[in-house]
Amino acid sequence: MISLTKLNGKRFTLNALYIEQVEAFPDTTVTLTNGKKFVVRETVEQVAALASEFYRQIGMFRLSGAGGLDSERE
Repeated sequence: MISLTKLNGKRFTLNALYIEQVEAFPDTTVTLTNGKKFVVRETVEQVAALASEFYRQIGMFRLSGAGGLDSERE
């Protein structure tokens, strides 16, 4: 789960597994796989970083030095 901020300042937690797309219109809009959209204060880059960190925490992505695909090819 990642914590984001709506434009009104209210914080909420979002399951990053359901993020389909993050765009700037110029406000950052997060679109989920079910079509629901959230407009947030964080930048596209911040949302991407939060999601990437969440994926690492749950083991969805492995670091290349920790037995990931890169080390398996060697």
